[in-house]
Amino acid sequence: MPTRDERATVVSAAPAAGAVSGRIEIESLTKVFNGRVRAVDQLSFTVEPGSVTGFLGPNGAGKTTTLRMILGLVRPTAGRATIGGRPYHRIPDPMHVVGAALEASSFHPARTARNHLRILCAAAHLPDRRADEVLDLVGLRDAARRKVRGYSMGMRQRLGLAATLLGDPQVLILDEPANGLDPEGIRWLRGFFLHLAGEGRTVLISSHQLAEVQEFADRVVILSQGRLVRAGSIDELTAGTGSVVVAAPEADRLAAELAQAGLRVLSAGPEGLRVATADAARVGHLAFAAGVELHELRVERFDLEQLFFSLTEGQFPGAQLPAGPPPGALSAPAPPGGFGSPTPQGGAPWSA
Repeated sequence: MPTRDERATVVSAAPAAGAVSGRIEIESLTKVFNGRVRAVDQLSFTVEPGSVTGFLGPNGAGKTTTLRMILGLVRPTAGRATIGGRPYHRIPDPMHVVGAALEASSFHPARTARNHLRILCAAAHLPDRRADEVLDLVGLRDAARRKVRGYSMGMRQRLGLAATLLGDPQVLILDEPANGLDPEGIRWLRGFFLHLAGEGRTVLISSHQLAEVQEFADRVVILSQGRLVRAGSIDELTAGTGSVVVAAPEADRLAAELAQAGLRVLSAGPEGLRVATADAARVGHLAFAAGVELHELRVERFDLEQLFFSLTEGQFPGAQLPAGPPPGALSAPAPPGGFGSPTPQGGAPWSA
């Protein structure tokens, strides 16, 4: 499985010399709708060239509104968003600097993928051959002459990505690009993003697929209720959050040995001990020195998904459902008339 240190092999030109810097800067960005709905609240962060940044948050956290303000589609109530030091509307030939896809449905269903892209090429003064180049790049060569109405959701996502690449931009801004992709498509997309970052481009991706983001993102920005709650590299955000899980028949004696060595036992129970350290070798050595038999020894790291839920839980809580069968579930039919409940030996009815 590719990691952030691997690069996919794709054919793509490097960003044009002299292209505007790809740094995205968000400064005190605020958006209030209808005078009372604060969708984004004093948001500030940066996205650096040569990196993939995951933009995360629950539904309604303000991610899409923020992306729209970066692209000049929504006017901020306060603050500013710039790309290379300029607002989007002041970037000359923006299609050659920024490629953006905020949804995978902005296609005419009766057009082929190739014709859709050729129209965009004409608008950007690009040669028609560029449409075929990006279709090859995203794996749609064989479907280039098919009408978009026959495309699956995953194919539409690829077509949307192809459109963002037409101008060979320095910056890519994508909203949920993995929606509808199968596992192979997600794996390809992961490598593709890593390759783009390896070329020095800026890649900002809004996503709900936390496990995938952890595989390819260098940094993450996490929002909740329109506010920034955490930003940084995944390694920085999860540093010091690992623990060692150990199972042993003499767990109490092992816990005492670990405490004597200065290690803190976070929890103890039938499933074993959880120790506040990521150094499994030290825990194993202490157990060996004490003559305690181990049945399990493993490091459990605090991953991005756990971090995300710990920071955003409770924004839109659902109702607490009662235990047992859901309302309306079928119950066992009553016995036919004339038949009593089965009784145990002695004639007394069974009790529930």
